[in-house]
Amino acid sequence: MIRYIVILPLLFLSGCLGSSHEIAKIPEASGICYSTITQTLFVANDEGKIYEMGKDGKILRKKRIGNYDLEGVSCDDDRGELLFAVEGDDAILVVSQKELHVKNKIRIKREFQGHLILKKDKKHGLEGITQDQHSLYLSNQSNKKYPKKDPSVVIKVAKSHKKKVVIEEIIDPGHQDIAGLFYHDSMLYMVSDKEDLLIGYDLQAKKVAWTKKLPAFAQEGICLDDEGNIYFANDDGSVLKYKKAELGF
Repeated sequence: MIRYIVILPLLFLSGCLGSSHEIAKIPEASGICYSTITQTLFVANDEGKIYEMGKDGKILRKKRIGNYDLEGVSCDDDRGELLFAVEGDDAILVVSQKELHVKNKIRIKREFQGHLILKKDKKHGLEGITQDQHSLYLSNQSNKKYPKKDPSVVIKVAKSHKKKVVIEEIIDPGHQDIAGLFYHDSMLYMVSDKEDLLIGYDLQAKKVAWTKKLPAFAQEGICLDDEGNIYFANDDGSVLKYKKAELGF
């Protein structure tokens, strides 16, 4: 009897701690980004819906833009656009932040240095997207032929409005199922859904700088705001918000 008295409060406390980070219920949340212009968050849903919400989790707008499997989103504030990684098509969908209408669709050439990177099947596909000043970075589910260790790979393409872009570089973080990406200060923040990891990849050093264990949930997207908060899109149906210190920063 004593053992049950001890365990049950711990389970209850654990549940409370997890729910305290949930700020919004969004079905199949698959990507998230923060706009410094509107100071709002945009969330992708893999049934083709876009949600705009405040940092407190209040949903301000939502719109279904079409039959797209939206698996990641990045805010291009310079152009007032949202860039979505579309799984299946392995394309980048360009959407107006203001009107939430589709402006353009950019295809990605599937091969790199003679290797088929973007395989069109249910086991492979684009998952996350982020950007720096000149380039876009997209995570792709594991490919058994390249690289040899079979982790997820991150591809780099030029930031462009051309109809088709080519893969310029492959980044191998050495971890599986990179489901979300965020660029900040020469660092790629990556989340591994399978490993429950937050990974910091140093683009200048070209190597993983650190890893931090995350609570177990369906990590599908990540972003930071201008106040040091970290947001996660949880594919189980929510958006979670953490202070950086809570995750060991």
